[in-house]
Amino acid sequence: MSMLGFNHGLKTAARNSSRTQPQRTLFGRAAKPARPLRRATTAVLILGTGAILIPYYLDARSALHSYVLTPLLRNLLDSEDSHKVAVKVLSSGIAPKDVGEDDERLAVKLWDHVISNPIGLAAGFDKNGEAIDGLFDLGFSWVEIGSVTPKPQPGNPRPRVFHLPADQALINRYGFPSDGSQTVLERLQKRIRDYVSYYHPSFDIQKDPASLRKGQLLAVNLGKNKASPTDSIEDFLGGIRTFGPLADAVVINVSSPNTPGLRSLQSEKKIEQLITSAVSERNKLPGRKPRLLIKLAPDLTEHELEDIASAIGTAPPIDGVIVSNTTIQRPAGLISDNRSEIGGLSGPPLFPLSLKALKKLRSLLPESILLIGCGGISSGSDALEYAKSGASFVQIYTSFGYGGAGTVRRIKDQILEELRREGKTWSEVSSEAAKKLSAKGFPKQMSTRTADLGKDLRELTVESVLKEAEHLKRLLEDFEKRLEH
Repeated sequence: MSMLGFNHGLKTAARNSSRTQPQRTLFGRAAKPARPLRRATTAVLILGTGAILIPYYLDARSALHSYVLTPLLRNLLDSEDSHKVAVKVLSSGIAPKDVGEDDERLAVKLWDHVISNPIGLAAGFDKNGEAIDGLFDLGFSWVEIGSVTPKPQPGNPRPRVFHLPADQALINRYGFPSDGSQTVLERLQKRIRDYVSYYHPSFDIQKDPASLRKGQLLAVNLGKNKASPTDSIEDFLGGIRTFGPLADAVVINVSSPNTPGLRSLQSEKKIEQLITSAVSERNKLPGRKPRLLIKLAPDLTEHELEDIASAIGTAPPIDGVIVSNTTIQRPAGLISDNRSEIGGLSGPPLFPLSLKALKKLRSLLPESILLIGCGGISSGSDALEYAKSGASFVQIYTSFGYGGAGTVRRIKDQILEELRREGKTWSEVSSEAAKKLSAKGFPKQMSTRTADLGKDLRELTVESVLKEAEHLKRLLEDFEKRLEH
């Protein structure tokens, strides 16, 4: 064979080899030759799997959320970071949703609104108003953002949140970390602008729900800056002025155990002054006037609850009371390692404490003062226990953190099952209890102490005293005449 022919044979072999031998990559692996059929099959499998998994993920009822994603976050990240991830997911626009419709038996009449179900979200989850619509999409009828403080503040040092998994509980000592009222206000304003621009040009902030949704309400929980004077209530009054026009309800939080001196505002004299000033500030708002509520601690004694009820009766009318916040108590039976951490305890161990406080307050206040049950609710029967104690609706937090996206639907379904067995609606259960258990008028304790005394003192003018004296004089003269005869 000539050299020319030999070279030609080498080139031919090399070309054939390049067609049949795998090519080396930077990682030393051989890349298999491309096969159109294999590529098509892979694409179909990926698309098919996505077509199945995406709807499964977007349905809040999926076991994926309760048994995979939520526990995974809790075990891979610390308590606070897992919370932040959950907020980011819910604010992303690609979060799971409650795809079911609420049965009419679950509807609740609140003031001049009808909400679709009795399950609200307590303050503390969405502190800065980042995930409002994602939370409404999970089926909450009431989303309460905050606590929001007037000025930005970092809160207490980390770590400040602790899971108690064996107790399904949580201890936090956040200390009101907040972006500040200005930043949160701008978020709420942008949310409304986007809604008007893209969905509802005729939206009227003066008349339509601030939630931007039928059958759901948005509340803003007001906190107090750590640097503010202990006795000052200006932080709350400023919050009413700032958020009142953009909220369906404003909640004054005087019950967090993690801000020094805050709970001292629950004394009779201070809470009366606070309510009086807050109602006055709310009434000065032009246009929308949100409902005004106050949030209490579960650690108040019966005497302290009587004093608070007396203050509520003396002050201008408030729209409702939330019972309760977290507890500084450590009930017997806690078994998790973190049970001794300082802060407010929430979850099932809080349930009997909050329920006891709500029952007591229900017996002290008239039916016209709405009570909201909050603390330790993790099932439909827990929620109904509050309703049977006179609560108009309830709020959850810790059970949502443990149970994930489907928690709201699960609890609503459990409530509905029990209501069907009893042949009643939620509103019938709660209103019957409120009518039966509430004080007739204002508190009995108040009527024998503050109410009657206050009324007597108001009527005790110089003119009234003289008239009474003249009346007594005539009676004596008449009596003397009768003796003479």
